[in-house]
Amino acid sequence: MCENHNQILKPDDRAGTRGLHRRDVVRGLWTGALVVGAGGLGACESTAAFFAPSDDELMAMSAQAWQETKAQTPISKDPKANRRLQTVGPKIAAAAGRPGDAWEFVVFDSDELNAWVLPGGKVGFYKGLMDFCDTDDMVACVLGHEVGHVTARHAALRAGQQTATSLALQTGGAVLGSTVNLSSAQLNTAMAVAGAGAQVGILLPFSRENESEADRLGVDYAHAAGYDARQAVKLWQKMQARQTGAPTEWLSTHPSSETRIKDLRAYINSKGWYPPI
Repeated sequence: MCENHNQILKPDDRAGTRGLHRRDVVRGLWTGALVVGAGGLGACESTAAFFAPSDDELMAMSAQAWQETKAQTPISKDPKANRRLQTVGPKIAAAAGRPGDAWEFVVFDSDELNAWVLPGGKVGFYKGLMDFCDTDDMVACVLGHEVGHVTARHAALRAGQQTATSLALQTGGAVLGSTVNLSSAQLNTAMAVAGAGAQVGILLPFSRENESEADRLGVDYAHAAGYDARQAVKLWQKMQARQTGAPTEWLSTHPSSETRIKDLRAYINSKGWYPPI
């Protein structure tokens, strides 16, 4: 559910992860279920991978953020919610082929319909979403999505894409400033327009594709762990029924509920696990 993904780093805010406060970086890298250039998505992915920070760098930053989050956000004491998460979480990690990683699954005492993951396998699951999930199958699909972000290294790739975009904007601004006779105000306006274009044309589509990939991985892992992956579709139908004022998809870090329902249904049907849904 990961609406924290909306706190992505703007292209003109960064030249790389090392120049930012650790908390700012991690806020921009929070991922979970519920952030294309002319070269196409493949080129985007290869560029992102080139500029991506190492897993060790991200894990060092996320470790402190995780401790701060646990210190500042109440942790639920509800035995049923904690039992559900601690039962389903390890099964999904095992289905993803990562049972030995340092996974930590925590139910935070918040009414938000949200879940998220930090690099290193630190999963936050809000009690509001836990109560919203009618079945453990729904919980498994959410957790599968979160684990999918980790196995696909989406946090690192997003950081790499943002760094590459920032460098491209800075280089373009330097070239424009040295070759075209513009005032400072005109140059600032041109850079603001370029930054907005990069956000809408590169970073947001890249993030939405990350989310879609995590959705697909999520149902793969849920099914492999013995849960009913069709519940992912039902979960998003429930989400859609209660949503009001959702942002336009092309301005969002996430696909719309309608898109997710359609894509998940098509993907699950293509697997042949169940009768068509």
